[in-house]
Amino acid sequence: MEEHVRICHFRNHYELTRKNFMVKNLKRFRKQLERESGRTEASKCDFFPKTFELPAEYHLFVEEFRRNPGITWIMKPVARSQGRGIFLFRRLKDITDWRKDGGRPDEQREDIPVENYVAQRYIENPYLIGGRKFDLRIYVLVTSYVPLKAWLYRDGFARFSNTRFTLSSIDDQYIHLTNVAVQKTAPDYDPEKGCKWMMQQLRQFLTARHGPETVEVLFSNMDDIIIKSLQSVQKIIINDKHCFELYGYDILLDQDLKPWLLEVNASPSLTASSQDDHELKCRLLEDVLHVVDMEGRLTGREKRVGGFDLMWNEGAVSREGAQSDTLSHGEFVANTHLGCVNDRKRQLQQVLKAARKP
Repeated sequence: MEEHVRICHFRNHYELTRKNFMVKNLKRFRKQLERESGRTEASKCDFFPKTFELPAEYHLFVEEFRRNPGITWIMKPVARSQGRGIFLFRRLKDITDWRKDGGRPDEQREDIPVENYVAQRYIENPYLIGGRKFDLRIYVLVTSYVPLKAWLYRDGFARFSNTRFTLSSIDDQYIHLTNVAVQKTAPDYDPEKGCKWMMQQLRQFLTARHGPETVEVLFSNMDDIIIKSLQSVQKIIINDKHCFELYGYDILLDQDLKPWLLEVNASPSLTASSQDDHELKCRLLEDVLHVVDMEGRLTGREKRVGGFDLMWNEGAVSREGAQSDTLSHGEFVANTHLGCVNDRKRQLQQVLKAARKP
């Protein structure tokens, strides 16, 4: 390929974006951290629910299921999207089909292999706003894995369910699945109102309720989730200077404001469900192309391009002017501004103007 050509996926991007591979790599990375740095450091990877791949790990799952009777689990097909094939359960007989297909000898299996699922412990205590469950969609742009270079987008959104949360009805997808593709089919869905909050709106709400320091810690914890998930696949992703990846991270908050990684999307939806959503995604695509920089206009030293902030460049990137940050107390402050006020247009003009200078 010619020097300016770029492709929007790494060759084996599925190592992070398929649900079973993501969990496998995170478990391996956690064990590696425990060997090299001890349990305290490894515990920083405890941001994904206990998960088993079925049918391969069915017997391990049964042991865990019987140790914790009565809790709710969620089944997800490893390679589907938009909430398709997902259901909740509390009884083993609800997943008998997967056990049987996984336990039969090869010569007795059908020509079409059983679809792989993950069985994941359901977060039964999600953080609620107005009695409704929500999760976060966060955009991360990776332009290189060797060295690892990742950019965090300032904009994003919270996706709300259309029905008040309860565990008394685990079969109601409008309660438990926040995917827009699911929620827009609800009988009382209002397309004008939609089911999203912009990230700035959510951050302002949380700050008003819990205070700026608590929210700063929460968003810092989400930064850690992003970096550690990327590090978990850094050594196995096939790096290529012609490739980049725009990931859509789905993160859920529980009532203790602990963030949980649900999944990472390789091709996050760019379909707009409202005017705000349309404007966000147009800005996102424009800024992706500026960062990828096929024209070679950037210097390579930029910490911010449009709505993207460089969060990792083979090491954490410090925030400009961090010494004056009242929350830092003289400590390192990461160059991330998720949900902060975004003056991207003016900043982008400054970056491109500086890049044109001889």
